[in-house]
Amino acid sequence: MTVLVTGATGTVGRALVEHLLARGAQVRALTRDPRRAHFPDGVEVVAGNLADPTGLDRAFDGVTAVHLITFDGADHAPLATGAALAELARGAGVRRVTVLGGDVEKSPLEVAVEAGGLGWTRLAPVEFMSNALEWAGSVRTEGVVREAFPQARSAVVHEADIAEVAAVALTEDGHAGREYWLTGPESLTAPEKARIIGEVLGREVRHVELTRDEVVGQWRQQGYAEEDIAFFLAMRTDPPEAGYTVLPTVREVTGRPARTFAHWVRENAAAFGG
Repeated sequence: MTVLVTGATGTVGRALVEHLLARGAQVRALTRDPRRAHFPDGVEVVAGNLADPTGLDRAFDGVTAVHLITFDGADHAPLATGAALAELARGAGVRRVTVLGGDVEKSPLEVAVEAGGLGWTRLAPVEFMSNALEWAGSVRTEGVVREAFPQARSAVVHEADIAEVAAVALTEDGHAGREYWLTGPESLTAPEKARIIGEVLGREVRHVELTRDEVVGQWRQQGYAEEDIAFFLAMRTDPPEAGYTVLPTVREVTGRPARTFAHWVRENAAAFGG
């Protein structure tokens, strides 16, 4: 079995490569710049860009399963090449496809894959635990997490759990046509995350509440478009139920419980000055 992993240098992609290797699969990793990929021995690395399917025939040649992301790795814009990618997979004889969704609504690529007669599995994770890395600097220097909307809850999920579910779906039967909403084992607020970070580091980490205007100003400074900011606000002030509801999907698919936020913090303690 040869599995093509797109988005292979991303947080989920790298973990997926490791899980697939552990399952004995041959892995082909697609990346824009193979020289900077740095994958384990045995991984075949090929150059390519999902936003430009021209020349991707070699990447798809001989693969039996494919992991796809729904956005351009350069600017995170939704891919408009779904139909071409689905055709490449179908032409190569791909039997299993996992698609990593990034929104409540299905992307054009997801729609194309589902319409293309492929054995697809949609992965719909809620907020990644790695988003907490945006607090790393203030935790290191001040022992502070600055965040607005302290009542907002999120069932944050470990990226390795997303990858492990993908690895199961790509290497085992029984997952075609399934939509897997993926969460961690807890629904947490920003103050609760700050407390957990402090407990893992062994020192106090305080939550400082930002106002709505302050956080919107930060997003604008960071270059986000107004439509992105409107989406961020909606997710925090009126989130969909799926965003804060803990589900047993990771356990059901992988046979083991989802990793906790404390587990993630321990793995990334150095970033926070631990």
